[in-house]
Amino acid sequence: MGAENKKKSGILNQTPTKAPELLGQAEVETEEKPVDDRAVGFLEVYGLVCAFMAADAGCKAANVTLEPFDKNKPANADSLPVPLLVTIKFRGSVSDVTAAVEAGRVMAESISGVVTSHIIPRPTEDTLKMLGICGFDTN
Repeated sequence: MGAENKKKSGILNQTPTKAPELLGQAEVETEEKPVDDRAVGFLEVYGLVCAFMAADAGCKAANVTLEPFDKNKPANADSLPVPLLVTIKFRGSVSDVTAAVEAGRVMAESISGVVTSHIIPRPTEDTLKMLGICGFDTN
């Protein structure tokens, strides 16, 4: 390949690089994963209809997204107002998640009730893995 062809292909304009070990540096390439620092809010309610209504109220009240619902049928299910507990998981900024959980709580209390709620401002990576678990999955 002639010098003119090399110039056109950009080969002459490239700066050669040396291997890190030749430079005396211990450069290690690490793959940085994007950090998901959104807060997560949990609202556990009695029954699936109540969960849908509370999730809808929360999403309308704030700029949040939903993670998959989770369900639980506790041992004392027969003594509960509705024998199924559903956990709603909101994601967003701390203020939006707080507003969504509160709006969902108000709606749920008007239907069948709230078991508990909690907000995690910055969940750890391990907590984020657990958010993907869904009690409605059949596989």
